[in-house]
Amino acid sequence: MCGIVGIVGHRSVNQQMYDALTVLQHRGQDAAGMVISDGKKLHLRKGNGLVRDVFQQHHMQRLAGNIGIGHVRYPTAGSSSSAEAQPMYVNSPYGIMLAHNGNLTNAESLQADLFREDLRHVNTDSDTEVLLNVFAHELQLQRAHSPEADHVFTAVEGVHRRCKGAYAVVAMIVGCGVVAFRDVHGIRPLVFGRRESDQGHEFMIASESVALDILGFELIRDVAPGEAVFISNDGELHTRVCAGETKLTPCIFEYVYLARPDSIIDRVSVYKSRLRMGQYLAERVLERFPSNDHDIDVIVPIPDTGRTAALPLAHQLNVKYREGFIKNRYIGRTFIMPGQSQRRKSVRQKLNAIDLEFRGKNVLLVDDSIVRGTTITQIIQLARDAGAKKVYIASAAPAIRFPNVYGIDMPTSVEFVAYNRTEEQICQAIGADFLIYQRLEDLIESAKEGNPAIENFDCSVFDGNYVTGDIDDVYLERLSLQRSDKMKQERDAELNSDQTVIELHNHA
Repeated sequence: MCGIVGIVGHRSVNQQMYDALTVLQHRGQDAAGMVISDGKKLHLRKGNGLVRDVFQQHHMQRLAGNIGIGHVRYPTAGSSSSAEAQPMYVNSPYGIMLAHNGNLTNAESLQADLFREDLRHVNTDSDTEVLLNVFAHELQLQRAHSPEADHVFTAVEGVHRRCKGAYAVVAMIVGCGVVAFRDVHGIRPLVFGRRESDQGHEFMIASESVALDILGFELIRDVAPGEAVFISNDGELHTRVCAGETKLTPCIFEYVYLARPDSIIDRVSVYKSRLRMGQYLAERVLERFPSNDHDIDVIVPIPDTGRTAALPLAHQLNVKYREGFIKNRYIGRTFIMPGQSQRRKSVRQKLNAIDLEFRGKNVLLVDDSIVRGTTITQIIQLARDAGAKKVYIASAAPAIRFPNVYGIDMPTSVEFVAYNRTEEQICQAIGADFLIYQRLEDLIESAKEGNPAIENFDCSVFDGNYVTGDIDDVYLERLSLQRSDKMKQERDAELNSDQTVIELHNHA
């Protein structure tokens, strides 16, 4: 899960890039980076940490130019090394910098092809570097002294032929312009917009429309599946669908959790889709308690993403809605924290219960989804410690039982609380008095209602159906071994050890 942005303007764009990345910070808190060009020279800054930590005033002063791309990262493939922070650079042809949101499902075979056939070396485990070199090779085949839109689009066609999986990409070609493109299924989101200035049109590309909003860009539309958007250094906009067979199947988890509620993704309001999730969830509760014969005293959302669904749920059940948890804004999103021990520690630091709203009451807690169960188990205990008689749980999403292979950190089924458990067993495992999940068909309708043109969504974490058609048990087993929490911790420990050795050698 990552956030990307690109701007082609007429004045310095460093502050605008910073603001946009800050707005997209929820999509990745591990690393941040941006590269700015004045048309001739690149100015790059990237590193591990939040946007505010990576970019200090003296860095911003050096990031001069009117064209830029940027990235915020949470690593799902590769490691959390600063060497894998984006954007990434290759100097041939022309000099290209690229940032990517998603995950290539055939990265290993592509890396082998790059070495054997394209004579290109990949230096990290990041599939972004693989994607960058595939694009660079396809562009080099055009043999254009100064590439134009047609050359860029032909190169993107080559990327679509070779790359499988989910990818939303923004790339800067030195002396040429900025190109953005989206995989043939449109799994990961990507939008572009325009703003008028006294010097003419300025353009922006971003993972979510909210980034355009805060900078005063008017949303033009989403980038279509398989489409490329090219903006030249002169500010000319070109678009082309660069793949033969495309079908829009966006990731439904964007609407459940990943995206900000004030974003519009594939013409669907994230906020309204979450309201509808609450309405459908109320129907599920009423099925369990006919004639509204329940003993729920109060409905409390788990901030922040559970809040929107909780409002219509409380209204339809005619139950009081209360904010029972106060959130520490300086703790990151626990779902995207690496390692179970860090998640456990962060939940207690992140939330504090208001005893008044729990003492002596039967409380229905509303969450957007339940993944590993670590967070919800501790929150249930927080409610009990605050004096709740009974603690019920309603999840706005169905049970998550399958790994995500398209860029969300859900790599292995055995880490899910729903793995090989019935709903009753899950309820017992997390310590709730009862548990209600959203139905998958209701979740789909919640998002689909905003854009009937969307025939299907990627719901693979719920139903195990992978829309790219190239995922089997062998792939999932390999993914589980490579990207489990345990393996990530071992890689990070090894990385830190290597860095220590390097620092000691340098000091000597």
